[in-house]
Amino acid sequence: MEVHVQYQKMMTSESLTQLLMKKLEGLETKYSWLIKANVLFKTENDKSGEGKVCEIELSAPGPRIFAKSSSDDFEKSMANTIEDLRKQLEKRQATFATH
Repeated sequence: MEVHVQYQKMMTSESLTQLLMKKLEGLETKYSWLIKANVLFKTENDKSGEGKVCEIELSAPGPRIFAKSSSDDFEKSMANTIEDLRKQLEKRQATFATH
């Protein structure tokens, strides 16, 4: 799976990228039909302190799969986004006909 990572309004983070790649490898292992992942980490001005946003868009057969979450920490945002994607991928896989 091809992965594109962007950082918006923040410094790039090698450790965050490595953690992301590890989590995406887990998805790719289970769902081999994934083609590409576009990932965006950004900071937003949020008075509640939850301005750390992670957006992930997956290219796969059928409509694109997208999830976004924000929290006070990029790792939490990424974990929530990956979990949302996992649920969507399970539903998508259930629609595939097994031959």
